[in-house]
Amino acid sequence: MELYPAIDIRDGRAVRLTRGDFARQDEYGDPIDLALEFVAGGARWLHVVDLDAARTGQPVNRPTVLAIATTAGVPVQVGGGVRSEDDVDELLSGGVSRVVVGTVAVDAPSATRRLAARYPGQVAVGVDYRLDGAGRTEVASRGWERGSGRTVADLLDDFEGAGIAAVVVTAIDRDGTLTGPDLAGLADVLASTDIPVIASGGVGSAADIEALAALAVPPVGSGAGSGEGQTGVRRLSGAITGKALVDGRMTVEEGLAACEPSG
Repeated sequence: MELYPAIDIRDGRAVRLTRGDFARQDEYGDPIDLALEFVAGGARWLHVVDLDAARTGQPVNRPTVLAIATTAGVPVQVGGGVRSEDDVDELLSGGVSRVVVGTVAVDAPSATRRLAARYPGQVAVGVDYRLDGAGRTEVASRGWERGSGRTVADLLDDFEGAGIAAVVVTAIDRDGTLTGPDLAGLADVLASTDIPVIASGGVGSAADIEALAALAVPPVGSGAGSGEGQTGVRRLSGAITGKALVDGRMTVEEGLAACEPSG
């Protein structure tokens, strides 16, 4: 399992939201400086989100995003406001290694499948969910501000066999809370798709990373799914964490060590 230190950008600054609420924000300085700090600590990947673009579709922080991609020296995964083929092309040609498509994946799954075919191994799908009144996992879009009426399982069904590089699954109600990941929800996702799964939301310590690394389910169907940690077992391919790192609850080095299933 790979560790993805997260950098969320709003109004040109590195921030962290709580439960996706734009009114509950903490600031952490310059995003480029934070990226370089994570890399100096040993990060092998970075996860960057343009929060302004996620809400409005306007990539106002794209120069900063591309500056991180060209200066960090490690692969960078980028989401937020990726709404068109031009967005994908600009990001990938600017040095980004993988783009995460969220709103378009919900609104136009066929277009997302075409993007995955055109850019093999470089397009991921962001699946951000809350529990609705009936206890179902409702996928949200447009910066987590709009419900889609679709469940996680519904959305994932649209992308089986499409060549999606990964699915980034975020439990919105846990994001930024440091209260621990949704292990049961992630196990359900692992059991329902062959697409590699990257977990996001709720990580508060190295122990939470260890729990994610230890999460294992039987492979989907009878075949060996992507992201398996050993024969006959399917595991998460990555874990995203932001606030636990910037608040000093763990270091990148500790997070990387915890990514091993043995702890």
